[in-house]
Amino acid sequence: MEIIKSIKEMRLWSDGCRRRGQTIVLVPTMGYLHDGHLSLMREGRRHGDKVVVSIFVNPTQFGPGEDLSTYPRDLERDFNLAKDAGADIIFTPNAWDVYPQGFDTFINQEKLPDHLCGLSRPGHFKGVMTVVAKLFHMVAPQVAIFGEKDFQQLAIIRRMVTDLNFDIQIISHPTVRESDGLAMSSRNSKLSSEQRKSALSLNLALQNAQKLLNEGETRSDRLIQTATDLILSYPGTSVDYIHICDPDSLENVSTITGPAVMALAIKVGPVRLIDNMILTT
Repeated sequence: MEIIKSIKEMRLWSDGCRRRGQTIVLVPTMGYLHDGHLSLMREGRRHGDKVVVSIFVNPTQFGPGEDLSTYPRDLERDFNLAKDAGADIIFTPNAWDVYPQGFDTFINQEKLPDHLCGLSRPGHFKGVMTVVAKLFHMVAPQVAIFGEKDFQQLAIIRRMVTDLNFDIQIISHPTVRESDGLAMSSRNSKLSSEQRKSALSLNLALQNAQKLLNEGETRSDRLIQTATDLILSYPGTSVDYIHICDPDSLENVSTITGPAVMALAIKVGPVRLIDNMILTT
């Protein structure tokens, strides 16, 4: 496994792979890798000849007061984990190269960001789309792998790739969970032992919603209220949002008649966690 920090070197490496007819798979991450990330790398090996893992804590997707300065980082640990998972390249560009002095160009969407996390984190997805587009140009992959835990991000990236004619296949991978059901996240490391117990309420609320749907409750407001009550019964929790929406448009649905996404963002202490589930009738 090689480590590349220079954008120019990354492009030269990718050009060489493409000349040899090799397929490059990109797994974009912000580091502090966990088994969810590693599963994306292992999935990547199924879809190409070379797997590039980018590690870049993107400053433009953090808003004022968010956890950019405290976001967990451990590059040496990440390098070892990525190597064991079969990565060929770790790409770790510097922020001043990704966003040179005077940087003033961003990518935005009109509709999909105006839902879920986009409502409580204005500008977040503008930063996500911009850095992902830049990574696509720097790495020149034919395939990119994204996890389904951030359902909105996945939908937005797919829309961007279609709208801007990127010749890249976007492949999704199911959410990877701890043995107790908690969705894997780099932010889980910031939870205390007691907060970790409260964080289990996210998956329990999703599972309970599917159970109620199976029993005939199709009204979204009832399912959302039940999920809210369940989560708030755990100490230290507060609700950012709980929505049930159309999987494609992310518009809220009032009555579930087909597959619908139940997505939620919850704070456990100071730690903001997200999770989702496709509810099926």
